[in-house]
Amino acid sequence: MKESFRRLVLSCRPGPADWPIVLKGIGVIALFAWFFYRSLWAALFLSPLFFPFFIREKKEADAKRSRELGIQFRDAILSVATSQKAGYSAENAFREAVNDMSLLYGKGSPIVKEFSRIVKGLANNVTLEKLLFDLGERSNHPDIREFAQVFAVAKRSGGNMTQMIADTADVIGERLAVENEIAVLLAAKKMEARIMDIVPFFIIFYVGLTSPGFFDVLYHDLTGVAIMSACLAVYLAAYLLSEKIMSVEV
Repeated sequence: MKESFRRLVLSCRPGPADWPIVLKGIGVIALFAWFFYRSLWAALFLSPLFFPFFIREKKEADAKRSRELGIQFRDAILSVATSQKAGYSAENAFREAVNDMSLLYGKGSPIVKEFSRIVKGLANNVTLEKLLFDLGERSNHPDIREFAQVFAVAKRSGGNMTQMIADTADVIGERLAVENEIAVLLAAKKMEARIMDIVPFFIIFYVGLTSPGFFDVLYHDLTGVAIMSACLAVYLAAYLLSEKIMSVEV
């Protein structure tokens, strides 16, 4: 119970890269307050919605960063395999991969930062197996975690490291290909869902602009507030349902 609460608190804590999500959440709450209640003071009562919104958006942002790191990791271990075929040791192959990834993705890319961290760890006499395991835990990427486990076993048992790395890259590539196919198939549907999400706001804005006072009966009145609250609940339920339908895990 305490562990679950701790994880919930950590998931609500914004990091340096999460402030755009915080600003977006504040904007969404303000939008709901104005369109559904015509009062920004209503944002105070809607503020609890910020926390599930932030957790969901942060989770999606983390998943996007994890996918990006997975794609770059595949290219990085292919570089490692190439260096090993040229006679480099595993440690030196990872050092060389930093230069290759800097040319391919740029020095500020996630994979360059992570592999530079590995190189620094090697300079401090930390084993490569432990550094890869830490990368897998830190990134929470299944392919990286599995690679770290297989790499540790292969190195201890004296297996064919080059072939193992190449096979792992093939497996990651196949999974990425499936993910890309699914993304292409869902792209149009996701666009339709996003359009449907904003249509109610355009309708309210258009009617309010062309027929001033038409919606006044729904605002600043207890019955109207109850009706708009029910509409907001239906809107949120429809949004969550569409998100659930569109979420496909590989």
